[in-house]
Amino acid sequence: MKNIIQNINKAFDHRIRLGIMSVLMVNESADFTSLKEILGVTDGNLASHAKALEAENYIVVEKQFIGRKPNTKYIATKAGKKAFQEHIEALEKLISGQ
Repeated sequence: MKNIIQNINKAFDHRIRLGIMSVLMVNESADFTSLKEILGVTDGNLASHAKALEAENYIVVEKQFIGRKPNTKYIATKAGKKAFQEHIEALEKLISGQ
């Protein structure tokens, strides 16, 4: 079990980031309000963790107006999906003792 935590990605070490990526792995996109409700977090927590994932180029943030209301949409990038999948595989190996 040499270097068993080597592929665990620090960008996903917080439950909110893990939650954001989990939602985006099974959905094409998610808007701010939906993510906030699904994850049960505050506006500030969601915004700061989304910003951290965006800085890693793991998600793309699209801002637009729907009518007169602002709408923020999040989409996982190809690199983000790959990194998250590798992170999950590393956790599975750690748990199974491989």
